[in-house]
Amino acid sequence: MREQIGGERGAESVLLMPTEVIEYLYCPRFTYFLNCLNIPQHEEQRYKVLLGRELHDKKRKINREYLRKRIGCTGKEIDVHMISKKYHLRGIVDEVLYFADGTRAPLDYKFAEYTDFVYRTHRIQSILYGLLIQDWFGCEVKRGFVCYARSSYKLKEIFFKEKDFDEGLQIINEIISIISKGFFPKKTRFRVRCIDCCYRNICV
Repeated sequence: MREQIGGERGAESVLLMPTEVIEYLYCPRFTYFLNCLNIPQHEEQRYKVLLGRELHDKKRKINREYLRKRIGCTGKEIDVHMISKKYHLRGIVDEVLYFADGTRAPLDYKFAEYTDFVYRTHRIQSILYGLLIQDWFGCEVKRGFVCYARSSYKLKEIFFKEKDFDEGLQIINEIISIISKGFFPKKTRFRVRCIDCCYRNICV
């Protein structure tokens, strides 16, 4: 697995949240406006974000023990705060699941419907949580889980390979390069994403 991260001046102090990586994948200019120009998103005003936060509050009150039994995990921790200076990551994973073979896995709740496949953004986010768990707990992570609230809490399992972790680290390197060099990246090639973007009035 690729270990080299950053390398530019100031890169060693960068700690990214998995959600920031997802925003970069949505459009690289999110990284520039937020981290280089320090222009906040005001994401608390967005409807989906509010619904997502409400979901995370509700899930604490719902007994999901049947999920644990279904996938054979032996224990779990909820809302785990983790930092990895090694991988330049920080974040809170909804649940860290324990398994009898000594491995652990992230479980992430999504306010979304499952549409026959796991989106790349959901897969990458799970991979990043896997990196955090590996470094924070010093254990092996072979898979992750995503729970789709709007599809009756459908649970999808994602198996990780070495190339998946390499892909996650490559994306982290790209983001750190933007932050440390301060260059203006190309915007997303999907113009429809610009319609609801909070930076659309200042993006040229």
